[in-house]
Amino acid sequence: MALYLIQHGKSLSKNEDPEQALSQTGIAETQQIAEVASNYQISVKCIHHSTKTRARQTAKIFAKALCPLNGIRQIEGINPMGDVTLIASGLKAEQDLMLVGHMPFMSRLTAYLITGNIEPPVFRFQNSGIVCLDKFPDDKNWQIVWALMPRIA
Repeated sequence: MALYLIQHGKSLSKNEDPEQALSQTGIAETQQIAEVASNYQISVKCIHHSTKTRARQTAKIFAKALCPLNGIRQIEGINPMGDVTLIASGLKAEQDLMLVGHMPFMSRLTAYLITGNIEPPVFRFQNSGIVCLDKFPDDKNWQIVWALMPRIA
């Protein structure tokens, strides 16, 4: 039972595409990480993504690989400057939920779940990477259990 946090894949610049869809590199890296996650038999019940094109595309790639029982769903509040406390208050470890969003929201959400504060950052996200958190019954805060990133650096 876990919460999976993903920063969307690499996207095109606003000059190239005002919607900032995923770049070819972003698509390839997301497919690579999604395939590895599938091979590890990661179980996701639902994937939620922000309203932005690049997050939706990233979520669809992960959904194709992981086949979440409840599919994918666009939600409000996880855009770059969203209020992490609103999302955090509704999270439960038993949901096996994947959230696909943006920086700095994902970094702030991770810090908030682990420490109760949005700053300082506790993890450096990479585009298309997965950070897995879990909240154990006796613990007040969430913990990072593992991470899967496109680049080891």
